[in-house]
Amino acid sequence: MIFGEEKDWKELMCGESQAELASLIEKAKKNRCAYMQADDVKVAQVWCALSEVNADIKSIVTKIARLENAVKGITAMGDIAKRQALETKVKDLFKAKTDKEKTQVDKIVDALMEF
Repeated sequence: MIFGEEKDWKELMCGESQAELASLIEKAKKNRCAYMQADDVKVAQVWCALSEVNADIKSIVTKIARLENAVKGITAMGDIAKRQALETKVKDLFKAKTDKEKTQVDKIVDALMEF
């Protein structure tokens, strides 16, 4: 009770949190027939909501893994293009003709690729 009037605790939450909680309660309702059979309905409802959150997390993790693979592919393609550009520029700059000079150019390119 606050100042003589009784309020629902959820009304004391910030607006964004109230909306998130309402959404979570709605998601948990699909398991209503299960949690209504529990000895402690409120606790069972929380567990059902938790399983909904866990399902969302799994979905997000899967999507992030796909994005990581895409970024790795893009990075690899970028590295290939970077190496080719460096080789072209360094070979033009040093005008390597002998095998020894070409080996040195490759070493320079290897060193530059680390940056």
